[in-house]
Amino acid sequence: MGEEFYCILKLVSGEEVISLITIDETGDEAIIIAQSPLIMKVHYGPEGSSYIKVKTWMDLSNEDIYLIKPDKVITMTETKDQKLIDIYHDFIKDDSEQDIFRTTGKINMTEEMGLVGRVDDARKNLEEIFNMKLPPPDPKESK
Repeated sequence: MGEEFYCILKLVSGEEVISLITIDETGDEAIIIAQSPLIMKVHYGPEGSSYIKVKTWMDLSNEDIYLIKPDKVITMTETKDQKLIDIYHDFIKDDSEQDIFRTTGKINMTEEMGLVGRVDDARKNLEEIFNMKLPPPDPKESK
């Protein structure tokens, strides 16, 4: 068994996977052992902003370790990018605390994201305006 390192793999399927891997060369054929592989995709938002979308490589599996044959890999590169490694660990930690079938993906809104108020607050304010007693119209103004 080789040493463990963080690696980004480009598979023949087109997926880009990040994982903590070890290469086992003890048998006749080398095997890549991937621990908790994740698919990471860079998405670009308005005004040139970018973010990384992360999801598990195998959505319905409860396993953490996967064996990949080298002929299924186009290329692989070790990563020392601490930001990617931190995202990897944060997702693995959060995913292990959740039920596999209950990932909501909800994010709390902030004012920077466009949150102006809550629906209940707006409803209350509109009801107060609607129920407000207005003075009768002045007949002199209608002429």
